[in-house]
Amino acid sequence: MFRRDPFKHALGEASGLLGRDVRGVVGLTRGVFHRGGVLAVSRGGQRLVVVLGAAGSGVTPDGVFELASVTKPFTAALAGALVRGGHLEWDTPMRGLGGPWRGFPAFVTPRALATHTAGLPTHPARAAMTTFTRFYDPYGGMTAAQALASARRWANRGQAGRFVYSNLGAGVLALAGAHAAGEALSAGGFGRALTRHVTGPLGLPGVGLSPAGAVVTPAGLLGSTSTTGFGPLAGAGGLFGTAADLLTFGEAHLDGRAGTHWQQVTHPAGRPAHVTGVAPGWMESRGALWHGGVARGTRAALGFAPDSGVVAALLVRGGTPVLGARGGVAWLLLTLLGTIPPGGHL
Repeated sequence: MFRRDPFKHALGEASGLLGRDVRGVVGLTRGVFHRGGVLAVSRGGQRLVVVLGAAGSGVTPDGVFELASVTKPFTAALAGALVRGGHLEWDTPMRGLGGPWRGFPAFVTPRALATHTAGLPTHPARAAMTTFTRFYDPYGGMTAAQALASARRWANRGQAGRFVYSNLGAGVLALAGAHAAGEALSAGGFGRALTRHVTGPLGLPGVGLSPAGAVVTPAGLLGSTSTTGFGPLAGAGGLFGTAADLLTFGEAHLDGRAGTHWQQVTHPAGRPAHVTGVAPGWMESRGALWHGGVARGTRAALGFAPDSGVVAALLVRGGTPVLGARGGVAWLLLTLLGTIPPGGHL
């Protein structure tokens, strides 16, 4: 007897749910999941959640993963909830919050932070050193006050309005969310505000800064199994969750429970060629909204296509590759969302 190919079988099942044949990306799928992970899709109330790759990796369908930068859409959802509640305004300068925000230039607004157009660098300046000295926790030696001070100092008027991907900006937005929600100016304050305004109302108790169960073992450089710390910038990448959690979060955007901020797409200069627009917390590619993330030993991606009602999520063991295309996870995600055809490219 011939053993059924799990990759071909999974893509066949996904094709049936999606109403499109995506079996043409079986080679890409093997490459993405060669260390193990979870592929998940939903459409019209039906779901497929399947474990792929790396027998013995310990991955289960309900395995808890680092969400890495897929945290950023949750941070934007918190900002959106606070805007709806009258605690923030998307286009009001951050300095209007008072206190530690007073020194921020007027071009730094919640919307600018959520769309990477606030003129902030990718990381706080000190991360140029701590990326090497504290590889798995590069922001952990900072306080929230120091992160804000770095953002105030390095906000660049000349770059404002241009797309410059910024962990610092997303982390600052999360701290602003904590402050506006009446919580402490800290990662913990962000976590409590997120629970009260986003994950609690959406029924996602397993999404948080502390994993709700055993974390699927990361596969990092030189065999490391360490998770990644984000210190006071937890809103940039510090959440944990499951593939089912991500499907629920994506579905909540399609049915309006997570707000409509993702519909506010802009087209700033400087964005990557495959990104046709940017919305608070999301990239847009030809109508699909999505975000990817890379931790030290984990990759993640989540997206949804409003026209088709498809939501797709990928949680993958293995972090930043030393060699090869980093875009494989995004490529597979966008294929599942129907943004690019099987065999196409970013």
